[in-house]
Amino acid sequence: MADLSINIAGLRFKNPVLLASGTVGYGNEIAEFTDLNKLGGIVTKSLSLKPRKGNPPPRITETPSGMLNAIGLANVGVESFIKDKIPFLKKLDTTLICNIAASTIEEYVECTRILTHEESIHAFEINVSCPNVREGGLEFGNDLNAVGRITEKVKAVTKKPIFIKLSPNVSRISDFAKLVKENGGDGVSAINTLVGTAFDIYTRKPKIKNVTGGLSGPAIKPVALAKILEIKRNVDIPIIGIGGIMDWKDAVEIMIVGASAFQIGTVNFINPNAGVEIVDGLKTYCEQNSIQNISELTGSYQI
Repeated sequence: MADLSINIAGLRFKNPVLLASGTVGYGNEIAEFTDLNKLGGIVTKSLSLKPRKGNPPPRITETPSGMLNAIGLANVGVESFIKDKIPFLKKLDTTLICNIAASTIEEYVECTRILTHEESIHAFEINVSCPNVREGGLEFGNDLNAVGRITEKVKAVTKKPIFIKLSPNVSRISDFAKLVKENGGDGVSAINTLVGTAFDIYTRKPKIKNVTGGLSGPAIKPVALAKILEIKRNVDIPIIGIGGIMDWKDAVEIMIVGASAFQIGTVNFINPNAGVEIVDGLKTYCEQNSIQNISELTGSYQI
């Protein structure tokens, strides 16, 4: 039988299938529809130091082959997460990655410092697609210097693996991945959502209140593949692939271009059991193609 387990930065995952941040809350909601213990891991909804209400509705709209969201990082805050969400998550037999969002570098550091003491949290994913309030709202993820400093400072307060979630809305994503590595980061998650919008042709108003939002789903898979391939060909760093994965075939493809593991997001809204089905599909694919360990797929492209 094929071995689906993988190891990234000393962290073992029973398989490469992770649930993406923001699509399954804090795990308890989707647990009614799927067996989370069969998955490689869960990435929590973004957490900030204090609770956030997020953007006014409507915050989500469907688009051709995808969806737009402008949730605005609504979350319960670190204190409530530890008190109300960790008790459920610690019961699960799967790897837990905590996603952190912030509006200052100091907030990223403080969130990580507080949460690193929670034994049930195995790693951190740092969402740098957030406005830097001290730099006129420029996203951290579009600023090479900021990404480097965040990586260095967050890594200084935890011994747990740190994955920086990179924005695709840059000209050379591999430059950002290189800085993550140089500043001690353990890996990158790629890609975050693309910027998009949609308008109602009768009211002529935007379909989401925030006007623009993050585009996800099958529409962005070719972009994700290209960005992951660019990183793989230029930087020796583990990649957790994200972007438009709907089934096991998409998963195989994203691993071939360089991902060691991957996250599924938009598909969870359509089929909450998709993760388990992808695990089963990967087992069959590996057995039919004489693949002993699924990590053999990572970066196995032929160009």
